[in-house]
Amino acid sequence: MEREATPEAWLRVVEAALLAATAPLSVASLRRLFDDDPGPDLVRRLLDALREEWVAADRGVELVQLASGWRFQTRPQYQVYLDRLKDEKPPRYSRAVMETLAIIAYRQPVTRGDIEDIRGVAVSPNILKTLESRGWVDVVGQRDTPGRPALFATTRRFLDDMGLRSLTELPALAEIEKIMDLVDVSQTEQAPAAAHEEEV
Repeated sequence: MEREATPEAWLRVVEAALLAATAPLSVASLRRLFDDDPGPDLVRRLLDALREEWVAADRGVELVQLASGWRFQTRPQYQVYLDRLKDEKPPRYSRAVMETLAIIAYRQPVTRGDIEDIRGVAVSPNILKTLESRGWVDVVGQRDTPGRPALFATTRRFLDDMGLRSLTELPALAEIEKIMDLVDVSQTEQAPAAAHEEEV
């Protein structure tokens, strides 16, 4: 490997790469850091050791594994403070958008017709465009039925943004429904104050 071929030196190299990265890094990407390929098992052991090191230090960030790789991210309890530094508020999505996203996430791959059958109302093309432009949903094929409708599924970006490694980590659908009900109540209470805010 590099000049100092010690586990501690390798650990610091991996740490530096992850801290400097603007997107999650896969094990394959991290292996390219070294002159001599350390192999996937050693890199995974280094990642586990690094994660434990940061947990033990009780820092404001943590090392997490997501669908597309590993990254350092703010621990959830500190995110509220960082949000105060943002000039723009994150976009607020309507219940229709969130329902559509939930249906795609839990029933994928699905067609627009499937979504409409489940929701009981027509799905505006703008809803799907919003989810596609956010990078959360993509067309993954076409159903072999008359008209060959497009099949929609969630992306790795969706999993990364939700802090998930795979779809098996999605919370129970009942929990999502509770959250969406709370969002509805919150939006109703805040409607007068937020009437000027654009909802996507």
